[in-house]
Amino acid sequence: MKQLEEDPWKDVEGKYKIGDVFTGKVSNITDYGAFVELESGIEGLVHVSEMSWTKKNVHPGKIVSATQEVQVKVLEVDSEKRRISLGIKQCSENPWAKFVEENPVGQEIEGEIKNITEFGLFIGLSDEIDGMIHLSDISWEKSGEEAVKNYEKGQKITAKIIDVDVEKERISLGIKQLSEDPYAGAMDDIKKGAIVEAEVVNVNGDNLEVKVGEVSGIIKQSDLAKDKKEQDVARFTAGDKVKAKVATMDKKNRKVTLSIKAMEIEEEKQAISEYSNNESGASLGDILGEALAKKDNK
Repeated sequence: MKQLEEDPWKDVEGKYKIGDVFTGKVSNITDYGAFVELESGIEGLVHVSEMSWTKKNVHPGKIVSATQEVQVKVLEVDSEKRRISLGIKQCSENPWAKFVEENPVGQEIEGEIKNITEFGLFIGLSDEIDGMIHLSDISWEKSGEEAVKNYEKGQKITAKIIDVDVEKERISLGIKQLSEDPYAGAMDDIKKGAIVEAEVVNVNGDNLEVKVGEVSGIIKQSDLAKDKKEQDVARFTAGDKVKAKVATMDKKNRKVTLSIKAMEIEEEKQAISEYSNNESGASLGDILGEALAKKDNK
């Protein structure tokens, strides 16, 4: 008798086309989604990722219930495998797309601090959407770890919209962007490869944290000296002034990396060049000694 019944999956691709919207009844709920009966013998799966724009990492049973009638959009049809992929969230407006239409990048917005984490502040912008203020975007003057201490959960704040990524469902906000960067142009006089004077502000593990004017910098232990015996952070203390070569520059974050080792290698090369071109009869040792003496005087 079974052979006499018409196969409900026959011509299923003709009946259920991608993009079409149907109403069906939830027939089964699993950990990975919900099955929706479109007609007798035909079910489609709404994967948990296609159930809600904003409810993430929740059990499908908290979004839909058994026998509930729901609107679904056809996302994919595979007649050979007898599978139909459906979406519930696609039947409603994407709140992230709507947000960026109503709130363009650069606009100021108010919200309530929902959570404070090691990454920054999470701000409630609506009942469905949160934005994030990264630690580096809280203050121009203070470090993120220090600046975040001035805020608490439930506090209402104003921030500027820095970026909106609809696909990744991320909204980046900033507090410091509400005012001009007081150190804008601080790196204009610093050039890669230049020899600069820096002040040690902290001896941190295997590195020296330094300042070149208003610009933060770092000198790695391996860059403290050409001679490995002198690559010891313990011989430096906060307040020391050192000369070093600018190795890399990060203008966006206003940071540089310096190298005393590179400076010493450059000075040695200059001394050798002077020795090759000198007509005074001075030895290489004399020239190197003079270069070292100049370094010590500095």
